[in-house]
Amino acid sequence: MLSVSDARARILSHFQNTTEETLPLIQCANRVLAVDVTAAHDLPLFNNSSMDGFAIRAVDSQGAEVDSPLTLKVVADIPAGSAPTVILTKGQATRIMTGAQLPQGADAVIPVEDTDFNSREAGTVAPQTVSFARNVKAGENVRPRGMDLHAGDIVLRKGRKLKPQDLGLLAMLGIANVEVYKKPLVALFSSGDELIEVDAPLTDGKIHDSNSYALAALIESTGAELLRLGVAKDTRESVTDLLEKAANEKVDLIISSAGVSVGAFDYIKEVIESNGKLDFWRVNMRPGKPLAFGEYRNKPFVGLPGNPVSAFVGFEVFVRPMLEKLSGQLDGSRLKIKVRCDEEIESDGRESYLRAKIRNEEGVYIATLTGHQGSGNLLSLVQADALLIIPAGVKCVPVGQEVEALLL
Repeated sequence: MLSVSDARARILSHFQNTTEETLPLIQCANRVLAVDVTAAHDLPLFNNSSMDGFAIRAVDSQGAEVDSPLTLKVVADIPAGSAPTVILTKGQATRIMTGAQLPQGADAVIPVEDTDFNSREAGTVAPQTVSFARNVKAGENVRPRGMDLHAGDIVLRKGRKLKPQDLGLLAMLGIANVEVYKKPLVALFSSGDELIEVDAPLTDGKIHDSNSYALAALIESTGAELLRLGVAKDTRESVTDLLEKAANEKVDLIISSAGVSVGAFDYIKEVIESNGKLDFWRVNMRPGKPLAFGEYRNKPFVGLPGNPVSAFVGFEVFVRPMLEKLSGQLDGSRLKIKVRCDEEIESDGRESYLRAKIRNEEGVYIATLTGHQGSGNLLSLVQADALLIIPAGVKCVPVGQEVEALLL
């Protein structure tokens, strides 16, 4: 059997980034940068006040004490958004608002609450003088130009999935249009005569199609676009119809769940090989040992198992990395941590992904399995917030041993 890492490497070798497109900034949340972003100017762009108060020369505050306050003449009023023209000289101050540009000559701001000026309502006129009773240091309550970044700095790297704060920074830099990778388009269908719609009444031999809902949500969680094709019946014509729809939509990836075995009513292999190729791999893992990978009309195809947990794990281990590579994302979206097992865990020697609940006890992460690990037990996956990764070759994990966990 193939190791998980070998199977993943083989699959990823078939994928390249999607093409690039330029979008308005407002449309770029969760999109992946296709280029490095360089700052065109400093941030802040000018020395500005971090407080409502009075801009002064720090040297003019020397000697101010509670018993001997100093008084300065207020020569200007500087609201945010204005360009001050005054140049402060000895004994002078200007009232200034948070974010407003400091006037020339000023090198500090004393907060309004540290002065004798107590009128703070909107529309209040600046006083003619201001008094205070403490020394002020140069640079106090001032955000100097270039404090955050300088022109020419690379502020966001290619391959980064843009977060809300990233969009805010791009806006600060005046970047109205952003070069990103196009979203991958993924076609998804389930397979099997036993599957019925979620709102259809259950009858003997039938089950509701759950994989299409779970896998659709997983696909969309990567930022990819989804083309839902429904359920393929166990006929050659039904399978062909859905695969042709996917090929005609110019998708980047086709995913199926179930129907890729060698059973008498499993036609996916035959249909795909009639217009492409399909490899069956036995991967040294559980759940999800059987994996199909190939192409249909030059479109990559992945066949996941039909059991719900196997399909979920197969997606996380193989499909999510595919979609992240297609979308240009460099850093994986799933975090791995070390956890300590609070029970003995038996395995069969395959690389295993076991559903578990994680808790923090005095800085140590403790893992507890969520019920039996059958591949049809979707409730245990609902109750889990991590998959414990038991390495290949390990058949017993003793109580207290650390293992790696993939956080869900």
